[in-house]
Amino acid sequence: MEFSSIVFLIWFLPLCSLCYFAAPRSWKNFVLLGFSLLFYGWSRPEWLLLIGFECLVGYGCGLWMEKLAGRKRQLVLIFGVVIICALLFWFKYFNFFAAIAGEIFNVDLMVKTIILPIGISFYTFQILSYLADAYTGRSPVQKSLLRFCLYVCMFFQLIAGPIVRYSEIEGQLDYRHRHLSWQKTQKGASKFVCGLAKKVLIANQLSSLSVFFRSVSTPSVLFYWLNGLAVTLFIYYDFSGYSDMAIGLGQMMGFRLPENFDYPFLEGSFTDFWRHWHMTLTRWFRDYVYIPLGGNRKGKARQIFNLFVVWLLTGLWHGAAWNFVFWGLLFFVLLTLEKFVIPVSWQNTWWYRLVFLCGILLSFVLFYDDSLAQFQSDLQAMFGLSGLPLTNGVTIYTLLSNLILFIVAIAGCFPVWKRKYHQLINRSQTGWMEPTGMVLILILCIAWLAAGTFNPFLYFRF
Repeated sequence: MEFSSIVFLIWFLPLCSLCYFAAPRSWKNFVLLGFSLLFYGWSRPEWLLLIGFECLVGYGCGLWMEKLAGRKRQLVLIFGVVIICALLFWFKYFNFFAAIAGEIFNVDLMVKTIILPIGISFYTFQILSYLADAYTGRSPVQKSLLRFCLYVCMFFQLIAGPIVRYSEIEGQLDYRHRHLSWQKTQKGASKFVCGLAKKVLIANQLSSLSVFFRSVSTPSVLFYWLNGLAVTLFIYYDFSGYSDMAIGLGQMMGFRLPENFDYPFLEGSFTDFWRHWHMTLTRWFRDYVYIPLGGNRKGKARQIFNLFVVWLLTGLWHGAAWNFVFWGLLFFVLLTLEKFVIPVSWQNTWWYRLVFLCGILLSFVLFYDDSLAQFQSDLQAMFGLSGLPLTNGVTIYTLLSNLILFIVAIAGCFPVWKRKYHQLINRSQTGWMEPTGMVLILILCIAWLAAGTFNPFLYFRF
């Protein structure tokens, strides 16, 4: 089940909200966990066995560590991390490495029956961060199995983030500390609808446009750059739209989830870009990989090695394919150059900002392409190495036909429109303007979904 589906919008969300708000306070966690398990097991009930087992491992190891000290405590941490990571490796990476081994040793080790559970990378990282924080004492051990399962399984952030650390939400898992109000529910609903509009009205159209780009038999150089722009904007609106919906749903039910995007395209460097793109993942790798490896405290060579490990893992986290590996290593090279080679004075110039934006666009073409061979073909075409004309009639027609979509998508990358919206709402003398606008947008989104094709979230496959 997905947020941008008719089943979720018409049936699941209204029924879940009704039961959650009508339930006595002491029953709200049970209701929310029940609906979360229904949400996750909707398409494949067997996935509930996997996430249930991982919850038991994380919960049990936390309690076990609390009773031990020293080497024994460390062994329990290692045991829990190995079990959780082994499950992730089996479902997500086994066939990738089996294919590599098959090419080297000429054997077939592939297991065709493996199906990747949606969201496994997200909830795996949540359990790992809990174990690490419980081991170091940065957060208390959760004594309630119900609350721990709720931390892992809350449907609004279960399958595509944001990645929530236990310390960020520990107090909110206790229903007595979770305060519900009409104002919070309205703000959460508004954020959810805005995220839904990002997905349905912008991301889905950009996705369809990218599919059209692949079907054209007479492309041009400019045509490939338009495709790169559509792909980049699609990935941003698809994932940031989901994050907004998740945060909004959490707010409706009394939870405060961390923001995941903060207008990343306004930054002028690759380093700053990653401080504002998928922020919860960036902070996770910083705190649980980069800093434990030594960060920047052990000299330049060690810092470069630490960056290499982080970005190799970042690429692999996004997918078990070579394009994701090279995508991560590309950012390792770019960030290393920014930190140690490119002068800061250059990074503050307009031309470096142009290089930055082109680099981001090319990186997401690599991210989106199905293979390295396809990316190589796209790259050659974008830089005029495929014998294509600079532009042609098909390119101009496509640009003009989708000009409004591109303008709206690019304009949405700037915070000025959000500020204008809040100024308009604050100037309103009545409280009807925002709810009415959100209802109209919701109706438009549902009508668009009912009339169009279904486009799943890109990040569900991670």
